[in-house]
Amino acid sequence: MNVNELIEKAGFKPLNVASGDREISGVYNCDLMSVVMSKGFPGAAWVTIMANINAVAVAALTDMAVIVLAEGAALDEVMIEKAKAQDIHVLQSDKPIFETSLEIYKLINNA
Repeated sequence: MNVNELIEKAGFKPLNVASGDREISGVYNCDLMSVVMSKGFPGAAWVTIMANINAVAVAALTDMAVIVLAEGAALDEVMIEKAKAQDIHVLQSDKPIFETSLEIYKLINNA
C-alpha cells in the first residue's frame, strides 16, 4: 500500500502531501525521538502525537514513508514548512494512536 491509497482508504486528513508516492512497509509507534531515531525504519508509517519540527527531521533521517499525527494532533507552521522542505508526507487522524496504527496495519496487510 502506498501513502495515497492510505489517504483514500483510511480517510486521514493530508496536512502535507510530498512529491512522489511512497510504499508503506509497516507501522511504527513511539513518541520518544531518541528511540524513533534508533528503531524507526524505511517505509514506515510513523504514528505519533509529536507534532513538531523534530518529528520531521527524525522521519527524514530514518526514511519513513509518512508521519501520521494521531489524536487530532495538529502541526504548526514551522513543522509544515520543514515537511515541505524535506518532502515528507504528514497525515492526521482523530483516532487514538492504537486505533490509528491498527487501521494502518490492517490496510497494509489486507487483514
